[in-house]
Amino acid sequence: MILAGDIGGTKVHLALYEFAAGRLKCIRGHKYPAHNFATLDDIVNDFFKDDDSSRQKVAAATFGCPGPVRDGRLKLTNLPWTLDARDLQKSLRIQHIFLINDLEANGYGIPELSPDAIFTLQQSDPASVGHRGLVSAGTGLGEAILVWDGAQRHHPIPSEGGHGDFAARSDQEIALLQYLRRTLQGRVSTERVVSGIGIKNIYAFLKEDNGGHPLEEPAWLAERMQHEDPNSVIGSCAEDGSSELCVEAIRIFLGCYGAEAGNVALKILAMGGIYLGGGIAPKILKTVQNGVFLQAFLDKGRMEAILRDIPVRVILDDTCALLGAAGYAEIRSAELSGHSERAASLIHV
Repeated sequence: MILAGDIGGTKVHLALYEFAAGRLKCIRGHKYPAHNFATLDDIVNDFFKDDDSSRQKVAAATFGCPGPVRDGRLKLTNLPWTLDARDLQKSLRIQHIFLINDLEANGYGIPELSPDAIFTLQQSDPASVGHRGLVSAGTGLGEAILVWDGAQRHHPIPSEGGHGDFAARSDQEIALLQYLRRTLQGRVSTERVVSGIGIKNIYAFLKEDNGGHPLEEPAWLAERMQHEDPNSVIGSCAEDGSSELCVEAIRIFLGCYGAEAGNVALKILAMGGIYLGGGIAPKILKTVQNGVFLQAFLDKGRMEAILRDIPVRVILDDTCALLGAAGYAEIRSAELSGHSERAASLIHV
Protein backbone atom coordinates (compact mmCIF):
# COMPACT_ATOMS: atom_id res chain seq x y z
CA MET A 1 0.00 0.00 0.00
CA ILE A 2 0.96 3.63 -0.50
CA LEU A 3 0.16 6.66 1.65
CA ALA A 4 -0.26 9.95 -0.21
CA GLY A 5 -0.65 13.42 1.25
CA ASP A 6 -1.59 16.82 -0.16
CA ILE A 7 -0.51 19.51 2.31
CA GLY A 8 -2.06 22.95 1.95
CA GLY A 9 -2.04 26.10 4.02
CA THR A 10 -5.34 25.25 5.70
CA LYS A 11 -5.89 21.52 5.20
CA VAL A 12 -4.06 18.24 4.87
CA HIS A 13 -5.64 15.57 2.66
CA LEU A 14 -4.41 12.01 3.21
CA ALA A 15 -5.33 8.94 1.20
CA LEU A 16 -4.35 5.29 1.16
CA TYR A 17 -3.85 3.64 -2.23
CA GLU A 18 -3.18 0.25 -3.73
CA PHE A 19 -2.87 -0.88 -7.35
CA ALA A 20 -5.43 -2.83 -9.35
CA ALA A 21 -4.57 -3.81 -12.93
CA GLY A 22 -1.85 -1.16 -13.01
CA ARG A 23 -4.12 1.68 -11.89
CA LEU A 24 -4.22 3.45 -8.55
CA LYS A 25 -7.21 2.54 -6.41
CA CYS A 26 -8.10 4.65 -3.39
CA ILE A 27 -8.84 2.61 -0.29
CA ARG A 28 -9.86 5.55 1.87
CA GLY A 29 -9.05 9.19 2.44
CA HIS A 30 -9.67 12.00 4.88
CA LYS A 31 -9.19 15.79 5.06
CA TYR A 32 -7.84 17.41 8.21
CA PRO A 33 -7.85 21.08 9.31
CA ALA A 34 -4.10 21.62 9.48
CA HIS A 35 -4.15 24.24 12.27
CA ASN A 36 -5.79 21.75 14.63
CA PHE A 37 -2.61 19.67 14.75
CA ALA A 38 0.87 20.46 16.02
CA THR A 39 2.71 18.27 13.49
CA LEU A 40 2.19 16.21 10.36
CA ASP A 41 3.04 13.14 12.44
CA ASP A 42 -0.05 13.79 14.57
CA ILE A 43 -2.27 13.85 11.49
CA VAL A 44 -0.84 10.63 10.07
CA ASN A 45 -1.18 8.92 13.45
CA ASP A 46 -4.81 10.02 13.63
CA PHE A 47 -5.39 8.68 10.11
CA PHE A 48 -4.20 5.22 11.20
CA LYS A 49 -5.47 5.23 14.79
CA ASP A 50 -8.07 2.50 14.15
CA ASP A 51 -6.31 0.77 11.28
CA ASP A 52 -2.94 -0.56 12.40
CA SER A 53 -3.10 -3.46 9.96
CA SER A 54 -3.12 -1.06 6.98
CA ARG A 55 -0.34 1.00 8.50
CA GLN A 56 1.91 -2.05 8.61
CA LYS A 57 1.30 -2.66 4.90
CA VAL A 58 2.37 0.84 3.80
CA ALA A 59 5.58 0.46 1.79
CA ALA A 60 6.05 4.12 0.86
CA ALA A 61 4.58 7.58 1.35
CA THR A 62 4.85 10.89 -0.49
CA PHE A 63 3.62 14.28 0.67
CA GLY A 64 3.08 17.11 -1.81
CA CYS A 65 3.94 20.40 -0.09
CA PRO A 66 3.75 24.08 -1.05
CA GLY A 67 7.20 25.54 -1.50
CA PRO A 68 10.65 24.38 -2.59
CA VAL A 69 11.91 21.07 -1.17
CA ARG A 70 15.68 20.95 -0.70
CA ASP A 71 17.48 17.74 0.24
CA GLY A 72 14.24 16.22 1.50
CA ARG A 73 13.45 19.16 3.77
CA LEU A 74 11.29 22.28 3.72
CA LYS A 75 9.79 24.89 6.01
CA LEU A 76 6.13 25.59 5.28
CA THR A 77 5.13 29.24 4.90
CA ASN A 78 1.51 29.03 6.06
CA LEU A 79 2.02 26.46 8.83
CA PRO A 80 4.57 26.42 11.69
CA TRP A 81 5.99 23.14 10.46
CA THR A 82 9.44 22.13 9.24
CA LEU A 83 9.32 18.79 7.47
CA ASP A 84 12.24 16.43 6.97
CA ALA A 85 11.73 13.17 5.08
CA ARG A 86 14.35 11.37 7.21
CA ASP A 87 12.73 12.39 10.48
CA LEU A 88 9.29 11.40 9.20
CA GLN A 89 10.63 8.03 8.09
CA LYS A 90 11.81 7.29 11.61
CA SER A 91 8.81 8.65 13.51
CA LEU A 92 6.13 7.16 11.25
CA ARG A 93 7.97 3.85 10.78
CA ILE A 94 7.47 3.86 6.99
CA GLN A 95 10.40 2.52 4.97
CA HIS A 96 10.33 5.10 2.16
CA ILE A 97 9.05 8.66 2.63
CA PHE A 98 9.41 11.44 0.07
CA LEU A 99 8.60 15.16 0.12
CA ILE A 100 7.92 16.89 -3.20
CA ASN A 101 6.51 20.23 -4.29
CA ASP A 102 2.71 20.29 -4.53
CA LEU A 103 2.74 21.31 -8.22
CA GLU A 104 5.23 18.54 -8.89
CA ALA A 105 2.72 16.14 -7.31
CA ASN A 106 -0.01 17.50 -9.58
CA GLY A 107 2.26 16.96 -12.57
CA TYR A 108 2.76 13.31 -11.65
CA GLY A 109 -0.99 13.01 -11.16
CA ILE A 110 -2.04 14.04 -14.68
CA PRO A 111 -1.22 10.64 -16.30
CA GLU A 112 -3.23 8.94 -13.54
CA LEU A 113 -6.43 10.86 -14.33
CA SER A 114 -9.37 9.33 -16.17
CA PRO A 115 -10.50 11.09 -19.39
CA ASP A 116 -13.63 12.49 -17.71
CA ALA A 117 -11.46 14.24 -15.10
CA ILE A 118 -10.11 16.65 -17.75
CA PHE A 119 -12.09 19.33 -19.62
CA THR A 120 -10.63 20.50 -22.92
CA LEU A 121 -10.92 24.25 -23.37
CA GLN A 122 -8.91 24.42 -26.61
CA GLN A 123 -8.46 21.47 -28.92
CA SER A 124 -5.32 20.70 -30.91
CA ASP A 125 -3.83 17.89 -32.93
CA PRO A 126 -4.34 14.76 -30.75
CA ALA A 127 -0.95 13.47 -31.92
CA SER A 128 0.83 16.59 -30.68
CA VAL A 129 3.58 15.86 -28.15
CA GLY A 130 6.06 17.99 -26.26
CA HIS A 131 6.56 19.79 -23.01
CA ARG A 132 3.53 20.65 -20.88
CA GLY A 133 2.85 23.56 -18.57
CA LEU A 134 0.84 23.40 -15.36
CA VAL A 135 -0.64 26.68 -14.10
CA SER A 136 -2.71 26.27 -10.95
CA ALA A 137 -4.70 29.13 -9.49
CA GLY A 138 -6.00 28.25 -6.03
CA THR A 139 -5.28 29.95 -2.73
CA GLY A 140 -2.02 30.99 -4.42
CA LEU A 141 -0.59 30.54 -7.91
CA GLY A 142 1.51 27.45 -8.56
CA GLU A 143 3.38 26.70 -11.78
CA ALA A 144 5.35 23.70 -12.99
CA ILE A 145 7.00 22.48 -16.17
CA LEU A 146 6.38 18.94 -17.38
CA VAL A 147 9.42 18.12 -19.49
CA TRP A 148 8.85 15.60 -22.28
CA ASP A 149 11.75 13.14 -22.45
CA GLY A 150 11.17 12.51 -26.15
CA ALA A 151 10.20 8.89 -25.67
CA GLN A 152 7.88 7.81 -22.89
CA ARG A 153 6.87 10.29 -20.22
CA HIS A 154 6.75 13.79 -18.82
CA HIS A 155 9.01 14.72 -15.91
CA PRO A 156 7.52 17.39 -13.60
CA ILE A 157 9.88 20.22 -12.64
CA PRO A 158 8.60 22.51 -9.85
CA SER A 159 9.01 26.27 -10.00
CA GLU A 160 8.05 29.43 -8.15
CA GLY A 161 6.93 31.09 -11.38
CA GLY A 162 3.72 32.35 -9.82
CA HIS A 163 5.82 34.84 -7.87
CA GLY A 164 7.13 36.48 -11.04
CA ASP A 165 6.19 40.09 -11.76
CA PHE A 166 2.61 40.89 -12.76
CA ALA A 167 2.49 42.24 -16.32
CA ALA A 168 -0.43 44.62 -16.95
CA ARG A 169 -1.79 44.62 -20.53
CA SER A 170 -4.49 47.33 -20.57
CA ASP A 171 -5.26 50.72 -19.03
CA GLN A 172 -7.52 49.02 -16.47
CA GLU A 173 -4.84 46.47 -15.55
CA ILE A 174 -2.30 49.29 -15.27
CA ALA A 175 -4.67 51.01 -12.83
CA LEU A 176 -4.97 47.69 -10.95
CA LEU A 177 -1.19 47.40 -10.80
CA GLN A 178 -0.88 50.96 -9.46
CA TYR A 179 -3.60 50.28 -6.88
CA LEU A 180 -1.85 47.12 -5.68
CA ARG A 181 1.53 48.86 -5.56
CA ARG A 182 -0.03 51.35 -3.15
CA THR A 183 -1.92 48.86 -1.01
CA LEU A 184 0.93 46.31 -0.91
CA GLN A 185 3.53 49.07 -0.58
CA GLY A 186 5.79 47.75 -3.28
CA ARG A 187 6.22 44.94 -5.78
CA VAL A 188 3.23 43.10 -7.25
CA SER A 189 3.63 39.44 -8.24
CA THR A 190 1.31 37.59 -10.61
CA GLU A 191 0.00 35.61 -7.63
CA ARG A 192 -1.43 38.85 -6.20
CA VAL A 193 -3.83 38.89 -9.16
CA VAL A 194 -4.16 35.28 -10.42
CA SER A 195 -5.24 33.36 -7.31
CA GLY A 196 -7.91 33.32 -4.63
CA ILE A 197 -5.98 36.14 -2.98
CA GLY A 198 -6.00 37.89 -6.35
CA ILE A 199 -9.76 37.68 -6.84
CA LYS A 200 -10.28 39.50 -3.55
CA ASN A 201 -7.66 42.08 -4.55
CA ILE A 202 -9.38 42.67 -7.90
CA TYR A 203 -12.77 42.98 -6.19
CA ALA A 204 -11.40 45.59 -3.76
CA PHE A 205 -9.82 47.49 -6.66
CA LEU A 206 -13.10 47.64 -8.57
CA LYS A 207 -15.03 48.70 -5.48
CA GLU A 208 -12.55 51.32 -4.25
CA ASP A 209 -10.75 52.59 -7.36
CA ASN A 210 -11.23 51.10 -10.84
CA GLY A 211 -9.14 53.87 -12.39
CA GLY A 212 -11.35 56.59 -10.93
CA HIS A 213 -14.65 54.86 -11.73
CA PRO A 214 -15.44 52.55 -8.78
CA LEU A 215 -18.29 50.07 -9.10
CA GLU A 216 -21.09 50.00 -6.55
CA GLU A 217 -21.33 47.14 -4.08
CA PRO A 218 -25.05 46.61 -3.33
CA ALA A 219 -26.09 46.03 0.28
CA TRP A 220 -27.11 42.40 -0.28
CA LEU A 221 -23.69 41.64 -1.77
CA ALA A 222 -21.84 43.41 1.05
CA GLU A 223 -23.84 41.30 3.52
CA ARG A 224 -22.90 38.06 1.77
CA MET A 225 -19.24 39.08 1.48
CA GLN A 226 -19.15 39.66 5.23
CA HIS A 227 -20.71 36.36 6.29
CA GLU A 228 -19.69 33.89 3.55
CA ASP A 229 -16.46 32.89 1.83
CA PRO A 230 -15.72 35.95 -0.34
CA ASN A 231 -14.27 34.03 -3.28
CA SER A 232 -17.24 31.65 -3.37
CA VAL A 233 -19.62 34.61 -3.38
CA ILE A 234 -17.71 36.42 -6.15
CA GLY A 235 -17.47 33.27 -8.26
CA SER A 236 -21.12 32.22 -7.89
CA CYS A 237 -22.45 35.73 -8.52
CA ALA A 238 -20.26 35.98 -11.62
CA GLU A 239 -21.53 32.60 -12.84
CA ASP A 240 -25.20 33.55 -12.46
CA GLY A 241 -24.68 37.18 -13.52
CA SER A 242 -26.40 38.61 -10.43
CA SER A 243 -23.69 41.21 -9.74
CA GLU A 244 -21.94 43.50 -12.21
CA LEU A 245 -19.10 43.92 -9.70
CA CYS A 246 -18.50 40.17 -9.46
CA VAL A 247 -18.83 39.64 -13.21
CA GLU A 248 -16.18 42.30 -13.81
CA ALA A 249 -13.89 40.91 -11.10
CA ILE A 250 -13.91 37.44 -12.63
CA ARG A 251 -13.53 38.88 -16.13
CA ILE A 252 -10.31 40.65 -15.11
CA PHE A 253 -9.13 37.57 -13.22
CA LEU A 254 -9.67 35.28 -16.23
CA GLY A 255 -7.95 37.72 -18.57
CA CYS A 256 -4.89 37.84 -16.33
CA TYR A 257 -5.00 34.05 -15.85
CA GLY A 258 -5.17 33.46 -19.59
CA ALA A 259 -2.33 35.91 -20.25
CA GLU A 260 -0.09 34.19 -17.68
CA ALA A 261 -0.93 30.73 -19.08
CA GLY A 262 0.03 32.03 -22.52
CA ASN A 263 3.32 33.36 -21.14
CA VAL A 264 4.13 29.94 -19.68
CA ALA A 265 3.19 28.24 -22.95
CA LEU A 266 5.60 30.47 -24.89
CA LYS A 267 8.45 30.18 -22.41
CA ILE A 268 8.53 26.38 -22.54
CA LEU A 269 6.93 25.88 -25.99
CA ALA A 270 4.26 23.69 -24.41
CA MET A 271 3.12 21.78 -27.50
CA GLY A 272 2.00 18.98 -25.19
CA GLY A 273 -0.55 21.31 -23.62
CA ILE A 274 -1.26 23.77 -20.86
CA TYR A 275 -3.10 22.32 -17.88
CA LEU A 276 -5.07 24.48 -15.48
CA GLY A 277 -4.94 23.06 -11.97
CA GLY A 278 -6.06 24.47 -8.64
CA GLY A 279 -9.54 24.80 -7.25
CA ILE A 280 -10.79 27.95 -8.99
CA ALA A 281 -11.22 26.99 -12.65
CA PRO A 282 -13.48 23.94 -12.00
CA LYS A 283 -15.74 26.04 -9.76
CA ILE A 284 -16.33 28.69 -12.45
CA LEU A 285 -16.05 26.39 -15.47
CA LYS A 286 -19.03 27.97 -17.26
CA THR A 287 -17.41 31.40 -17.06
CA VAL A 288 -14.00 30.00 -18.04
CA GLN A 289 -15.63 28.98 -21.33
CA ASN A 290 -16.94 32.48 -22.16
CA GLY A 291 -13.90 33.34 -24.27
CA VAL A 292 -12.11 35.82 -22.01
CA PHE A 293 -9.46 33.32 -20.88
CA LEU A 294 -8.65 32.03 -24.36
CA GLN A 295 -8.65 35.52 -25.89
CA ALA A 296 -5.97 36.58 -23.40
CA PHE A 297 -4.11 33.27 -23.85
CA LEU A 298 -3.90 33.84 -27.62
CA ASP A 299 -3.22 37.59 -27.49
CA LYS A 300 0.52 37.33 -28.16
CA GLY A 301 0.82 39.17 -31.48
CA ARG A 302 2.71 37.23 -34.11
CA MET A 303 2.98 34.25 -31.73
CA GLU A 304 -0.79 33.67 -31.79
CA ALA A 305 -0.53 30.98 -34.47
CA ILE A 306 1.73 28.89 -32.24
CA LEU A 307 -0.62 29.25 -29.27
CA ARG A 308 -3.59 28.11 -31.36
CA ASP A 309 -1.82 24.76 -31.78
CA ILE A 310 -1.41 24.29 -28.01
CA PRO A 311 -4.21 22.42 -26.23
CA VAL A 312 -5.59 23.95 -23.04
CA ARG A 313 -7.14 21.60 -20.50
CA VAL A 314 -8.78 22.07 -17.09
CA ILE A 315 -8.14 19.49 -14.38
CA LEU A 316 -11.48 18.70 -12.73
CA ASP A 317 -10.33 16.08 -10.20
CA ASP A 318 -9.30 17.65 -6.89
CA THR A 319 -7.36 14.49 -5.97
CA CYS A 320 -4.86 14.97 -8.80
CA ALA A 321 -2.06 15.89 -6.36
CA LEU A 322 -2.82 12.83 -4.23
CA LEU A 323 -2.72 10.56 -7.26
CA GLY A 324 0.57 12.14 -8.27
CA ALA A 325 2.05 11.74 -4.80
CA ALA A 326 1.04 8.09 -4.78
CA GLY A 327 2.45 7.50 -8.26
CA TYR A 328 5.72 9.19 -7.31
CA ALA A 329 5.99 7.08 -4.14
CA GLU A 330 5.61 3.91 -6.19
CA ILE A 331 8.22 4.96 -8.76
CA ARG A 332 10.83 5.98 -6.20
CA SER A 333 10.29 3.07 -3.83
CA ALA A 334 10.51 0.65 -6.78
CA GLU A 335 13.85 2.21 -7.74
CA LEU A 336 15.15 1.75 -4.19
CA SER A 337 13.67 -1.67 -3.40
CA GLY A 338 13.56 -3.33 -6.80
CA HIS A 339 9.86 -4.17 -6.32
CA SER A 340 7.11 -2.36 -8.26
CA GLU A 341 3.59 -2.61 -6.86
CA ARG A 342 2.18 -1.31 -10.14
CA ALA A 343 3.96 -4.00 -12.17
CA ALA A 344 2.98 -6.69 -9.68
CA SER A 345 -0.69 -5.72 -10.03
CA LEU A 346 -0.49 -6.28 -13.80
CA ILE A 347 0.99 -9.75 -13.42
CA HIS A 348 -2.04 -10.92 -11.50
CA VAL A 349 -4.63 -9.54 -13.93
